[in-house]
Amino acid sequence: MKEKEKVNLFDVIPYISEHVTTEKEGDLSTIAFPRFRNKFMQKYFVPKGKSAKLHVKLEEHGTAVWNLIDGKRTVMEITELLADHFDHEENYQYRITTYISQLYSNGFIKYKTVQ
Repeated sequence: MKEKEKVNLFDVIPYISEHVTTEKEGDLSTIAFPRFRNKFMQKYFVPKGKSAKLHVKLEEHGTAVWNLIDGKRTVMEITELLADHFDHEENYQYRITTYISQLYSNGFIKYKTVQ
């Protein structure tokens, strides 16, 4: 089995997963994704009266990061663009990379490497 190649998170380009949509509520964003990806499960297992999608409301900082995830910018570029938004606070880069890693872990975004 081939060992996974280690990649620096700052060098990857995050992009939004195909099953995730974004809804705007004023200045904030909400991430919407299906309760089930399988069509059969969507049809028979979504409780009556409930939405077929789950929603995650993002706060101000989360929305700022989310809005910059476009499939073109690297994580480093995103952190540089958000320096002023976070008032250059100590460890703001760590906060952003942790947040992006969490979005990836939850399947909201995917990564591609810079070619």
